[in-house]
Amino acid sequence: MKRRDLFKLPLLAAAATPMLSAPARAAGCAGDGTPTQFIPKAPKDATPLVDELKKYPKCPYCGMDRTQFHHSRHLVQYADDLVDGTCSIHCLSISLAINLDREPKAVYAPDNASSEAVKPLIAVDQATYLIGGKAPGVMTMRSKVSYGSKAAAEAAQARDGGEIGDYAAALTASYADLAKDTLMIRKKREERRKHMMKQTG
Repeated sequence: MKRRDLFKLPLLAAAATPMLSAPARAAGCAGDGTPTQFIPKAPKDATPLVDELKKYPKCPYCGMDRTQFHHSRHLVQYADDLVDGTCSIHCLSISLAINLDREPKAVYAPDNASSEAVKPLIAVDQATYLIGGKAPGVMTMRSKVSYGSKAAAEAAQARDGGEIGDYAAALTASYADLAKDTLMIRKKREERRKHMMKQTG
C-alpha cells in the first residue's frame, strides 16, 4: 500500500458518517465540512513532534493525559498543519472520521519496542501493531499496540497472543470496535459519576 493511500484509510468511515447539508456547512464550517467544534483547536504547527507532550498534553476527545498514556498515544498532522494529539488509536480514529475534508499529512504512533521512559513517536508506516491478546487496551477492549520493529511485535505476540498487523489493520480494527468500545466507555464513566456522587453526597 502506498504511503499516501495509507493516510486516506479513514475515508472508509465516510459511508457511516452523515454528510452535512449545504446550509449547515455554510453556517459553521468555512472551507470544509468539519463541524466547527471538532476542528483541532491548537495553532497550526509545522513541527508537531518538537515538545509534543507539552503542546498536546491532553486528548481532545476524552481528556486523558497523553504523558500517562505515552505508550498508546497517537498524533495526526493534517495538510493544513492543524494537529490532533490523541491518547490512543481509538481517539485518533474519531479525529480522522470527523475531519474527512482535512487530508492527513503524517500520522505517528508510539514505539513500544523502545526502552525509553516515554516511548518515542514513529511514523505509522514504520510501525507493526499487535492487535488483541492479553495486553490491556486504552479506550478499547481489544488492544492495538504499536512497535517500531516486527520482531518486537512478534515477541509480544508470543507472550500475549493477538494478531500481527500494520497501521491499516489496526485502524480498521479500531473502527470495527468503535460501537462496543463507546458503550463500554459510557458505562465506566457513568459508574464513576455515581461513585463520586456517593462520595460527595
